[in-house]
Amino acid sequence: MTRMSTLSSPFLLGFDEIERALGRVAKSATEGYPPYNIERIARTDTQPERLRITLAVAGFTRDQLDVTVEENQLLIRGRQTDDKERHYLHRGIAARQFQRSFLLVDGMEVIGADLANGLLSIDLARPEPERIIRKIDIVSKD
Repeated sequence: MTRMSTLSSPFLLGFDEIERALGRVAKSATEGYPPYNIERIARTDTQPERLRITLAVAGFTRDQLDVTVEENQLLIRGRQTDDKERHYLHRGIAARQFQRSFLLVDGMEVIGADLANGLLSIDLARPEPERIIRKIDIVSKD
């Protein structure tokens, strides 16, 4: 028996890539650390409309964070290691590692990243959609 997908309509051609992306998003939605916000920043005279992803990464230094874009996917990784020199009487703050990913639309550009007060902010420029109308000539095969 074949599995029917959500996007298997004969009128939806070439949407298999979107279906795979939705699968990746559903899988990563269960991750809870680190918490994050996504906000829309309005266009100004000098800046296009932007999106800003802000992650709460308290305790991480800039050297312990890595932000990359791989195949339309924004990956944010954090790596902390235990300090073997310290002797804790109580330890409630563990050294953690995380990976958080966001799927980006084609053309989405990462403008930059900023770490301040335990918050990592990543700004993204949203591409302006092009409205293209193209006339297709009909040829006669007679």
